[in-house]
Amino acid sequence: MVFLFRLLSHLPLVWVHRLGGLAGELVYWASPRYRRNLQANLAQAGFSAAWYLPAAREAGKQSLELARIWMRSLEESNAQVAEVMGWEHVQSAQARGKGILFLTPHLGCFEITAQYYSAFGPITVLYRPPRQVSLQQMILAGRKRSQLHLAPADLSGVRALIKALKKGEAVGMLPDQAPKVGEGAWLDFFGRPAYTMTLAARLSETGATVLMAWGERLPKGRGFRLHFHPPGQALEGDTLARAEQINHEIEALIRQCPAQYLWGYNRYKRPAGAEPPSRTGST
Repeated sequence: MVFLFRLLSHLPLVWVHRLGGLAGELVYWASPRYRRNLQANLAQAGFSAAWYLPAAREAGKQSLELARIWMRSLEESNAQVAEVMGWEHVQSAQARGKGILFLTPHLGCFEITAQYYSAFGPITVLYRPPRQVSLQQMILAGRKRSQLHLAPADLSGVRALIKALKKGEAVGMLPDQAPKVGEGAWLDFFGRPAYTMTLAARLSETGATVLMAWGERLPKGRGFRLHFHPPGQALEGDTLARAEQINHEIEALIRQCPAQYLWGYNRYKRPAGAEPPSRTGST
């Protein structure tokens, strides 16, 4: 894997995306389980079969483009950003000095957003290490930059996130990542209960500025367009209400660019010990 990524990192992005599209389609046809998950998740969100193959191809691009981010310097990685939308929201949040909570779902190139921001200020990102040791070392080396710090997905990591926000710094996380049992609640996501992390909602209660962030993959290897903007409606209420609002904000982002969401991700999986609600709807 490391050798493959080093090789891919030297190819132009357009070729990486072409290879990724082919790989994504190959995995789609070769893995019945993956194909079922992708189709079921798209159907649950109200998208037709016309999105199946485009979504599979984009997932393949997402996997291989990581080589162009992890295996390159920060300057080379960020040079792939062709356009930034909403940077004024980031600057306003920095001036406010209460910390920034970047919520980046599994949409587009979700690795590039924290990398890009780290060129302008310190950011701590929640990180769940993979099981493979060799892969973990590659990810750590690729993600760690001078101002990009990794926080493990445990109690010590939560403390690191809170500490960063108190210092007026930025933190980032994937709010649609399925949490471990005891770290989430069953809340509605595209009309079906999904075990949803509550950490993002709890951090939004600290007074930090909440910004949705994602990296749109541009066609023909032209790079990425970054999007930063506050939620459509300010997060309010208790932790569960805020977590449910975050789910709806993610849904709105996905509808902007449905092919680039990671539909093969098992968003509706049930962690061991987390009993789902007996009826459809949020709890």
